[in-house]
Amino acid sequence: MDQARSTISKIFNGEPHSYTRFNLTQNMEGDNSQVEMKLSSDIDEEVGGNGVGDHLNHNSTRKPYVAQKLGRTPKNLCFMAATTLLIFIIGYLIGYLVHRKKDAAPTCALSVERFEGAVAHETGAAPLMDWDDVKNLLAQKLDAASFEPVFREFSSDSHRAGSPGDEVLGNKVIKKLIEYGMKTWTDEHFVKVQDPPASDSNKVVFNGTTESPKGFLSYSANGKVKGAVLYAYYGQENDFMSLRGKNINMTGRVMLVRAGRISFAEKVANAAKMGAVAVLIYPDTSDYPTGGTPTELFGHVHMGSGDPYTPGFPSFNHTQFPPVQSSGLPTILAQTITSSMASNIWSKLGGQNVPEGWQGLEGPNLGDQSNVITVEVNNVLNEKKIINVFGVIRGFVDADRYVVIGAQRDAWGVGFATSTVGTSVLVELARSISDMVKNDGFKPRRSIVFASWSAGEYGSVGATEWLEGYLSSLGLKAFSYINLDGAVTGQNGFKAAASPLMYSLIESTLKEVNSLNPIKTLFSEFARGNWESNVLEPLKLDNAAYPFIAFSGIPSVSFGFTSDKSEYQYFGTLLDTREKLNMVTGNQVPQLAKIVTQFAGHMVLRLVHDHLLRLDVMKYDKIIRTNVAQINGKVNTVKRMHPQLLPEALTVKWMISASGSYSRASRKLVADIQNSDLEDIEMCRIINDRIMAVERNFLTPYVSPREDPFRHILLDAGSQSLKALANHLDLLKEVHPNADADLFRYQFALATWTVQGCANSLAGDIWSLDNEI
Repeated sequence: MDQARSTISKIFNGEPHSYTRFNLTQNMEGDNSQVEMKLSSDIDEEVGGNGVGDHLNHNSTRKPYVAQKLGRTPKNLCFMAATTLLIFIIGYLIGYLVHRKKDAAPTCALSVERFEGAVAHETGAAPLMDWDDVKNLLAQKLDAASFEPVFREFSSDSHRAGSPGDEVLGNKVIKKLIEYGMKTWTDEHFVKVQDPPASDSNKVVFNGTTESPKGFLSYSANGKVKGAVLYAYYGQENDFMSLRGKNINMTGRVMLVRAGRISFAEKVANAAKMGAVAVLIYPDTSDYPTGGTPTELFGHVHMGSGDPYTPGFPSFNHTQFPPVQSSGLPTILAQTITSSMASNIWSKLGGQNVPEGWQGLEGPNLGDQSNVITVEVNNVLNEKKIINVFGVIRGFVDADRYVVIGAQRDAWGVGFATSTVGTSVLVELARSISDMVKNDGFKPRRSIVFASWSAGEYGSVGATEWLEGYLSSLGLKAFSYINLDGAVTGQNGFKAAASPLMYSLIESTLKEVNSLNPIKTLFSEFARGNWESNVLEPLKLDNAAYPFIAFSGIPSVSFGFTSDKSEYQYFGTLLDTREKLNMVTGNQVPQLAKIVTQFAGHMVLRLVHDHLLRLDVMKYDKIIRTNVAQINGKVNTVKRMHPQLLPEALTVKWMISASGSYSRASRKLVADIQNSDLEDIEMCRIINDRIMAVERNFLTPYVSPREDPFRHILLDAGSQSLKALANHLDLLKEVHPNADADLFRYQFALATWTVQGCANSLAGDIWSLDNEI
């Protein structure tokens, strides 16, 4: 051995007592390993002879080494060969062990597999559990039988927003979240809501008969008006256009409309545009089959969400505002009546026949000027303290990025489908995921926030006030909202309403979760053929997920089991009980609740498990191009028919260019994903930030939330939306009195730059912009 050591030393011109250091280091990702071989003589040179080499040689007074010529004898050649072979074997073993360790490391698939042209990638940036194991763990945690005690615990006969019953339920939720080991907190707001009069009542007087309905519509204008009744079907825009086509004067009329299809607020807003002075809304028995039981309707008519007396700002108790109110508050009276009250009115109406297709169980006439009715509304404005409750499971990599999952806690009455089921699903999902983290080794990359909202019945007031209070941070850190309200209202259908960014996630989840039939997935049961047309529906104004998208720019989704009818007839009534829900679900509420919990859980876990957010930015490409093509056609029509309204110089070229910029930016993101090292945590974070900014950047920055709280240009509501531009062009085409060519050009320019700004943000670095404007 001494001779071998001497020979090796001579080969490298080393000293007899010098050493070779092998340092096997592995990077933090656990992927790339390297072998470092460094000689003591090199180290001595680096530190001027007073470094590590001197320290390891105990004989500090040794003589300098004098090089000797290495002889090429057979013996020396033999030692050289043996040494080379030894080094090769060691290197091979090290490489084998490292490669084996890398293969055994857990991996995670690329989360944006629905991108067109994208390829699935595997990454090992964090020691995460395999997705199949995550799914199986969640399935093991959920059991239909476990929902019954939760339903009983969170059922209440009286829990209107701000009431003692509401607070009791909030305390129960936070107690559960603490029991599951979460960090919890609450959020208090002091909001103004309208309640029915305590002493007097709202009244409807027709043909000498006075009715005093128990139901009411919060945020209606107060007062007493008299006008002729006019039936307007569901009060949709096209319904009023049908009446206009009959040359009926709608100014000063009291509109009688059926509940359903659109929100109460939209019905009232549409009637106000026609010059009506009041709206009466009733539940038609064809939509609300209650077996003869009078059905009182409750709701609100604020064309927006949140506290309308602090528009765009949070209703904290220390925030002082001058008298101000939302532009979405109606200026006309609105009141609900029962179907029997509506029948009494119908029996006396004259006038023209109803348009074809409108006939239901009502009479055949629309009403004329002689059918005078008096409406009196005396609602009382009250200030209430509401409490939102939160718990969080912190992520292990990007803890400051989070998905929010929430459910409404309050209701007009029992509200079993309205609030009890959603709250129970929220609590059971919190229990299951917490247990996966504590006991099964699941480590979410990002955080999960569980939220229980109050004052949902008044227009998502609790959720919206929270969004308004923390808008600047939520817009940068919250990447999705999952709404659990109304998740079980039937069993024969399954519907979802969401941001297009979440369509791919919905599709994959439908294919992973089983339906009531265990041999079928939700996809094979409800989504065969064109799944988007069978499952997806528009996100409506009264959906609790709507303000998350339209006000805050957070991609959101609502979903659930439905009946054959698209709407649950007991929402907004005092008949929303367990018994009624059992009737429409075949007594399978727990089983259906388990499935929707699993569906929500799959989406939540997928969003916090994968390295890249499973949000498909290319879904908006087609939507933008469709809207731009429609506007282009209408602009050309108006310029041809009324050249004096729109100058020849006005062109859609720049909006088309902005649309193209978004298309190229979304494709470039896919290319960046394919060409990036997804094992780099910082690189994943940069890409995710670009994805998260898409929805937020579709909020036009050019209008105040007070003037227009819903600023998303690709949703239907809002004066700055692309749909609003198309509607304005229709008015210009008709030379309507409300048409304003200058206003259109202004809105057109702002919408163009909003699309371009979103494309710029999606493109990434400032030097990567594709901007021809």
